[in-house]
Amino acid sequence: MLQARGAIIIDADAISRQTTAAAGSAIPAVRAAFGADAITADGAMDRERMRALVFADPGAKKQLEAIVHPLVGQEIAAQFQQARARGARCVVFDIPLLVESGHWKDRLDQVLVVDCTVDTQVARVMARSGMAEAAVRAIIQTQASRAQRLAVADVVILNDGLTLEQLRLEVEKVAPRFGL
Repeated sequence: MLQARGAIIIDADAISRQTTAAAGSAIPAVRAAFGADAITADGAMDRERMRALVFADPGAKKQLEAIVHPLVGQEIAAQFQQARARGARCVVFDIPLLVESGHWKDRLDQVLVVDCTVDTQVARVMARSGMAEAAVRAIIQTQASRAQRLAVADVVILNDGLTLEQLRLEVEKVAPRFGL
């Protein structure tokens, strides 16, 4: 919705998925670190297998992050430079783990948190991914809490029970804060 108003979006999660997709830049290092079983037949990282591994083994999580995060950071920087070169009025960094990373807050002019209850979050992830409720809740427990996300926010949109049109109206209200 911000993009429709002129913002350029840099999606850290999409970049991360690209690095671990077939022929992605992280694949050789993932294969070297975790073995051929970490890679699917089509050459992508086996996300389900790696998810199970990193939740069972914090060392494996750190090892995977050490492979993927620098590649994501490089691509974010490249996309930001491209946006600046095009004269972007507003660049939105869509960073799911902004609070957990610890270094983003100081690099951003403002933080917009689109918030919902944990139950809504669980229901949405289950509907999108088909994961079991217990698995979704386990993942959420490893992430920053709702209170931690809200604590870093300069602007909050509560997206719990809103229709897309209602959400669009909320975005229109805050868009001027971002030069849009």
